[in-house]
Amino acid sequence: MFLFRKTLAATAAAMALASCGPQPEAPAPEAPPAAETPSTETQQDASRRTPYELDAVFADAAAEFDVPVSLLKAISYAETRWEHVQGEQEFEGRPAAFGVMGLRGQLLDDGAALAGVSAEAVRADPAANIRAGAALLSKFAAEAGIDRADLGAWAPVAVRLTDITDPDIQAHYIHEDVYAALVEGATAFTPEGKVAVSLEPSAVEAKFALPKLRAFAAGPDYAASIWRPSPNYNSRPAGTDVSMIVIHTCEGGYSGCWGWLTNSAAGVSAHYVVNEGGTEISQLVREADRAWHVGASYDCNLNGGVMCGLQGVSVNHFSVGIEHGGYASQSSFPAGQIDASAKLSCDITQGQGIVRDSYHIVAHGRLQPATRTDPGANWPWSTYISKIKSYCGDATSTSIVVDSNNANNNSANARFSTVGTWTDGYSAGYYGSGYYYAATEAVSAPAVFEFYLPAAATKTIDAWWVAGTNRSATAPFIVTTSSGNVTVSVNQQLNGSKWNTLGTWSFPAGWNKVQLSRWTTAGYVVMADAIRVR
Repeated sequence: MFLFRKTLAATAAAMALASCGPQPEAPAPEAPPAAETPSTETQQDASRRTPYELDAVFADAAAEFDVPVSLLKAISYAETRWEHVQGEQEFEGRPAAFGVMGLRGQLLDDGAALAGVSAEAVRADPAANIRAGAALLSKFAAEAGIDRADLGAWAPVAVRLTDITDPDIQAHYIHEDVYAALVEGATAFTPEGKVAVSLEPSAVEAKFALPKLRAFAAGPDYAASIWRPSPNYNSRPAGTDVSMIVIHTCEGGYSGCWGWLTNSAAGVSAHYVVNEGGTEISQLVREADRAWHVGASYDCNLNGGVMCGLQGVSVNHFSVGIEHGGYASQSSFPAGQIDASAKLSCDITQGQGIVRDSYHIVAHGRLQPATRTDPGANWPWSTYISKIKSYCGDATSTSIVVDSNNANNNSANARFSTVGTWTDGYSAGYYGSGYYYAATEAVSAPAVFEFYLPAAATKTIDAWWVAGTNRSATAPFIVTTSSGNVTVSVNQQLNGSKWNTLGTWSFPAGWNKVQLSRWTTAGYVVMADAIRVR
């Protein structure tokens, strides 16, 4: 994990660079995992301990192609926050972005050719990706005939590294994203405290024409937003009850995102877009109207069996869509973005009467799993839903959900770990952000769900899994109660993608455990997804 901070900011946000994010998984049964290796750490946590130190890579690429290293870093920061992203295609017609520079489509191919590497290398290798970006900048600078020593003169060159074509949006990107980063500076650190990327503040002004001066109107439904209307919408069917919020990632930076969604040729939209730092929100479509943000009909089996009266109905009919600058493959989300989005979601739920829970505020990837994974496995769902409830003044819930992704857990009362080799999976119907599975064999090596109780209490335990024919019919959940261990065997071939009650027991104050063991009939897998304590 990279720890990131704006040099002049008062607070720090955690950021990381990961070489690859989870990809959509076919619904076919998973193959058994490899041989067991004892560990107390989940594979997901372990994967976050492979950061890149990129300062020297940026410096080498800048020197090789005679471009300002600070500009190269600032463009990368604006596009990906220095993450090596593996973008998915969020918007039809807009190629996916890849790497530290967020290169797309023909630009990626051209950059690879200029750098003398393959397009696949540019997608997969951070150094190749940065070199491709630097090579493109150098080519564009030569074509423009700019003074390479004048950092401000690079502005018209920098914008050519994006797919933004509208002059006003180009100006926003240059002044508010790239050159703002140059002026403010930023730094990323590895978990060990080493500098991963450092961008020192610079007194520079972009030589790029500003848009015509005009006052921005507030969004018609959310006063804290800017109204940037999109033509890509239509009316909701008569009598439609707006009952869901869908969370998306743009698979790109904020400016390019709202720019694309306000382009009539794109044919897609969302109601809102939240920028990476949470400092700006654009409203593009009125909540009363139907934005075009989910390309799927509703399947209640993917969403815990709720709202099944809407089975087969276009999700766009009854939902509000919120896009976020960023990527499904990124390893964390800035605290400011999550906070701003939570305030927005609170406002939407209050205005539309939407239930504030994880079945009515849901991931795009949950509803369209065949082609989308956003907002990705590391969107902090528990924190996000809790913030929404807090901003709306909801009473604190007495139930605790322990998800298999600790990013979704409230660390004060829920945590998850594995012993031995478990593999992360993303077949449709999971709770939260995926799950873990492991082959059954004569070894416990459990997945461990832990929950904290401030006082002794009697609680009911429910479990969630994704069903399948290769799942164990006797998956053993071991519940440690006040009276000792109780084993409950469940059939994970059935009753998937919903809460299944294991039982009700007395528990002591402090941390308590529910473990999913692998020690049962061989030839199957057991599924560790989530438990609920109520």
